Amino acid sequence: MDYNTKSQKNNAPDFDQLMKMVVASVDVKKTDVIDEIIVSVLYGDTALVLDGSREVLILETKGWEKRTIEEPNAEKVLRGPREGFTESIMVNLTMIRRRLLTPKLKFVFKQLGRYSKTKICICYIEGTASEKILKELINRLDKIDIDGILDSNYIQELIKDEPLSPFKTIGNTERPDVVASKLLEGRFAIVVDGSPSALTLPFLFTEYFQVNEDYYQNYIFSSINRLLRVLAAFLTISTPAVYVALTTYQHEMIPEELLFSISASRRGVPFPTIVEAVVMILIFELLREAGTRMPESIGQTVNIVGALVLGQAAVEARFVSSPIIIVTALTGITGLVTPKIKGPIISLRFILLILAAIMGLYGYTLGMMGLFIHLFSMRSFGIPYILRLGSLKPEDIKDTVVRAPLWLMYYRPQLLSPRNPVRKSKSGR
Repeated sequence: MDYNTKSQKNNAPDFDQLMKMVVASVDVKKTDVIDEIIVSVLYGDTALVLDGSREVLILETKGWEKRTIEEPNAEKVLRGPREGFTESIMVNLTMIRRRLLTPKLKFVFKQLGRYSKTKICICYIEGTASEKILKELINRLDKIDIDGILDSNYIQELIKDEPLSPFKTIGNTERPDVVASKLLEGRFAIVVDGSPSALTLPFLFTEYFQVNEDYYQNYIFSSINRLLRVLAAFLTISTPAVYVALTTYQHEMIPEELLFSISASRRGVPFPTIVEAVVMILIFELLREAGTRMPESIGQTVNIVGALVLGQAAVEARFVSSPIIIVTALTGITGLVTPKIKGPIISLRFILLILAAIMGLYGYTLGMMGLFIHLFSMRSFGIPYILRLGSLKPEDIKDTVVRAPLWLMYYRPQLLSPRNPVRKSKSGR
C-alpha cells in the first residue's frame, strides 16, 4: 500500500507535465472511473495509461466523417442564414456559440441511455433564463431511464407536458439562428448528439405560426404572413366540418342559388356528404404521405397527377360531387401553409368533422369550445400555453399574431425571463 502511494506521488508531476507540454490535443482530461474510460474509448477517444498511476488521460481523437453544413430542407428561407445543424453535437454547439459570444451562455452536458450513452447538452443564457425551469428540466432528464436515445424526439416525448395532447409543448428546429433567438428570449435548448434537430422549451402556441424569416423581413409583410398562417390553420380544420354541417342540417344558411347548385351536383351520388368528405380527405393525406416518402422528383408528379386524375375520375363516375373536391383542395392547400402544426390539424379536422356530422353547427361550435378550453389549460414547464394571447396590453401582443417593429419590442416575455426582462433600451432605435 505504501509503495503504491509513493509511486502515485512520484508519477503525478510527470502526468501533469505530459498534459501541458507533450500531448498535442485541445481536449484532455484525467479520470480514474473505469466506466468513463470505456465509454470514451468506444466513442472514438484515446486512453493514455501510465505505469504506476491510477489515473488515465482521455485524449480527444475522434475523426469520423460528418455531414456538411447545409440549409435544412424543412426550414428553407428566402432571406437569412443558410446554415443548419448536423449530427455532430460539437459542430452544432459551435454554431450556437458563434452567434452568442457571451460568457453567460452556458452548456450543461449529460449522458442518457443505458446502452447508447448518448451525449446531450442543455444550452441557456445565465441571468436571462429562469432558474426554476432549469431545475425542473434537469429533474425530468435525470428521471429518464431507457436503453437508448437515437434522436431528440425520444427526449421530447419523455419530458413533455400533456403527453396525451396532439399539441407539442417542446419545440424543435434544425436552424442555429432559431436556437439563438430562443435563448435570447430566456428559453432553453437541448442539443442531442446524432440528431440534427435541437429542442427548445418552453414552447408556446403562438410559435406554431412564427418562422425565423419573420424577423429578417419588413415587419408589415411579416405580420401579413402571420395572419395568413393563422387564417390557413383555421380554414383547414373548419372548412370540411362547416360544409358538412351546412349541407346536412343548416340548409337555410346557404344562398338559394348555391344550394340549388350543390343539390344538382349531388344528384346520382350514392354516399352521404360525411362519407364523401372523409374519403376525399383520406385520399389527399395518402397522396401527401406518398409524395413525402418517395424521391422528390417522383413525389411531386404523384401528387399532381394523383390529385387531377382521381378527382376528375371520381366526379365523372358520380362517386363524389364537385363541391367536395373544392372543399378538399382548399382544406389541403391551407393545411400545407402551416407544416409545424400538421399533426394537431389532422386530428382536429376529423374530430370537428364527426361532431358536425352528428350535431351540425352546434357540434362544430362545441368542438371549437373544447379546443380553446384545452389550449388555455395547457402548460409548458409551468408557462401558460396561450401566454399573451388573452392580454390587451400592447407590450404583450407585439410578437404574437403580428410582429411589431424591432425598435418597439423593449421587453422579453416576463414569465420566461423574470430576472432580465429588458431586451432593448428605449434610448434609441
